Amino acid sequence: MIVYEAGTAPAVRPGEAVLAGRRIAGRLLPYGAEGAAAVCFDPVDRRFVFPKPEPTIRAGPFRTTPWREALFRVPAGPVLVGPSSSAETVWGAARAAAEAAIEAGRPVYLLDPEPAALPSGARGAVVVLCSWRPGRAGMAFPGLERAREAGLVCAALFPLLPGWTAEDEAIEALAAAAEGGGAASLTPLVPCGDGEGRRAIVEARASIEPEAANRFFEAIHHGDWPERLDGRVAAARAAAARRGLALLPPRPAGRGEPPGNAAAAARLEERAELLDAGEHRAALLHAAVRWIDESGRDLSAVAREGNFSRIFPFAGEIGEAASAALLGEP
Repeated sequence: MIVYEAGTAPAVRPGEAVLAGRRIAGRLLPYGAEGAAAVCFDPVDRRFVFPKPEPTIRAGPFRTTPWREALFRVPAGPVLVGPSSSAETVWGAARAAAEAAIEAGRPVYLLDPEPAALPSGARGAVVVLCSWRPGRAGMAFPGLERAREAGLVCAALFPLLPGWTAEDEAIEALAAAAEGGGAASLTPLVPCGDGEGRRAIVEARASIEPEAANRFFEAIHHGDWPERLDGRVAAARAAAARRGLALLPPRPAGRGEPPGNAAAAARLEERAELLDAGEHRAALLHAAVRWIDESGRDLSAVAREGNFSRIFPFAGEIGEAASAALLGEP
């Protein structure tokens, strides 16, 4: 049995992270971090999360004010809210957190929200992220249809798991499910391959298909699959492209964010993720995204005046790509 208690303060995790190729500046956790209500894959930590035996889950505030105050601890830029909980209709914590972030002018990603957690008037400022659920491929992204019906842009994410989701047939089935659910994008994620991550992968598979546990144990713990995932990422991206799906989730534009700034940040994120820029180059691109998020001014106006290169601390290709996006150029 799951027991819910009222938390004394919002659970907030400040700090920059890359989520499916997009920068987030922090995370709001409406139901804390004590454990999930079901087996799920966390796309930020890139690990499986499991329910705890008889867990106590601390629900955050149902009013927006505490969440807005908590956002002052989070650096400038997009925030991730979620996941939600089946108890959202009672507690309302996820919706309150989402609405607070929208009111604060933040671009918002919602992770696996329940229908009751979908905020009103969120179009443009919110992108719904639906993380893969183990089981039948056709039901892999259960939140897509709900988000689409609410008029929100939604994206599908899934981990590449050898012998499970990383094979050609599985990838095609997941791409079909994403397309059928109305996703704007399908993004494959490389799971964390350390010892803890591998144990979690095996435990997740055993919870769904116990008969495959022994065979899967050997493949995950003793196989060289991390070295082969680059090819599987390419295969998944090709399957998404064939169905007209973008490779990264769309980036939302916060109500307090100039549209040009959002477009420039999105373009640099895409270059970091999709152009095989290398670790150093990717770090520079993400630093440029952080600078844009923190700028606090309409950079398109600066670019139109011809002064963007004078204030932007990243020269060369990065500066040219950002300037083109600010000016609306392809």
